[in-house]
Amino acid sequence: MVLAKRAKFFDEEIYPEPEAELVGYAWLINEFQLSVPAPNAICAIVPAINAKRSKGRWLIWGSRYQPEAHWFAQLTFALKYEGADLAIMKSLFGALAIADITASVENEITGAYSRRIWFFFEWLTAQVLPIEDVTTGNYVDALNEELQFGCAKTKVSRQRINNNLPGVNGFCPLIKKTEKLVQYIGENLDEKAAKNIGAVHSDLLARAAAFLLLSDSKASYTIEGEAPPHNRIERWGKIIGQAGMQPLTVEEIERLQEVVIPDGRFILPGIRCVGGFVGEHDRVTNIPIPEHISAKPEDLDELLAAYLNGYELMKDSGFHPVLAAAIIAFSFVIIHPLEDGNGRIHRYLIHHVLAESGFTPKGVIFPVSAVILEKIEEYKAVLEQFTQPRLKYVEWQPTQDNNVHVTNETADLYRYGDMTRQVEFLFECVKDTVDTVLPEEVLYLERYDEIWNYVNNRFDMPQKSLSLLLNFLRQSNGRLSKRATTREFSALTEAEVKEIESKYQEVFLLD
Repeated sequence: MVLAKRAKFFDEEIYPEPEAELVGYAWLINEFQLSVPAPNAICAIVPAINAKRSKGRWLIWGSRYQPEAHWFAQLTFALKYEGADLAIMKSLFGALAIADITASVENEITGAYSRRIWFFFEWLTAQVLPIEDVTTGNYVDALNEELQFGCAKTKVSRQRINNNLPGVNGFCPLIKKTEKLVQYIGENLDEKAAKNIGAVHSDLLARAAAFLLLSDSKASYTIEGEAPPHNRIERWGKIIGQAGMQPLTVEEIERLQEVVIPDGRFILPGIRCVGGFVGEHDRVTNIPIPEHISAKPEDLDELLAAYLNGYELMKDSGFHPVLAAAIIAFSFVIIHPLEDGNGRIHRYLIHHVLAESGFTPKGVIFPVSAVILEKIEEYKAVLEQFTQPRLKYVEWQPTQDNNVHVTNETADLYRYGDMTRQVEFLFECVKDTVDTVLPEEVLYLERYDEIWNYVNNRFDMPQKSLSLLLNFLRQSNGRLSKRATTREFSALTEAEVKEIESKYQEVFLLD
């Protein structure tokens, strides 16, 4: 009897073809048993194919791309075709002997990829290889900007490298240069928003901005499953309206938490000094069932310092504001530095980065939370796309108070990663805001003013009654209910009711 070959798996994915061989980062993870999240796209060599193709998560290459079965050749393949993955590289460097790294680099000391690998080693590990500085040759970019978004270049003379990484060695998520993101950036949404808003009368714009601000504040609480009193919604809306005015610091983050959670009796306010997780508790044992585990409290000081330094570098280097906003906002909620309030501050940070950079028009805050609420399932999936693969690399034990205590080193899980999907989602929300939400709110107010003036000129009605009348019409799609015509507006004749309904439907283009 001939036994069928057992299926082969990598990162819980079955190989795309029986004869497929791992290559690049996947090969390195497999060969050195690196405890690090795999890339979103997994590369493999299938000898029988000629052209590159994809199959689910797999990117499949033909045999002519096959590198030597050595870490240096495989890492060169990865940098050339997959882009930089800082977490995998740092984990790999920790698994190799310094003598091996030194010998491999010196073997091709003037080669572009050799110098990049050398640079990444020293940048990520803060260790210096026993190699003399390179003194000749062209400078090469650390990041291949055909594959990933870089920022302004800083020359590193030691390896003759242009450091175009959008972060610092303690915090540097990266973004793939996808067709979708290139298209979004090419639309110049900030200029489009400024142009559209510039054509709106200042009074109308102020009213639209006030409504959208309140709507965004309410939506941010709704996303968290909360329905606070109106005064708390208004208070948070006021804070959102001030986004970008104060520098982003640890003290500012703690101030924002105090606004979000004014009653601090049931939490320890400020940066966490205990573990944290997102998830549920077992109904019987009350043991945590985490969906995401927060960064260790002992790592938070260093992580947040690098996080804030990374943001300053992005600002100073002209990194695109939406790319920066996504990295800063999503990284915050992934690090989860507070015991409570992380979600609302995460969304506030989108406003902060866009406002501080001047991307949002003056006097207007994009109602990002309101747009996110419309895409809530996609939003959750986008968060899980980053957090779920990392959960299995966190070792933890339940504490006596049914929290989590992390027992292994996890800081790099929060420092590095591919945030392409998160950036695409935020850009989608910004585009919806510019193309749909803002114009629709301005148009609604213009139509509201038209029907208001019409009714106000026809009937001697107090403003309070007129506002109630229009609210009834809005709620019933341009019709006055029997209750309204028999109670609040019983003084109107049947003909007057029909006249008002007809005008409302004409103004708001209702059938």
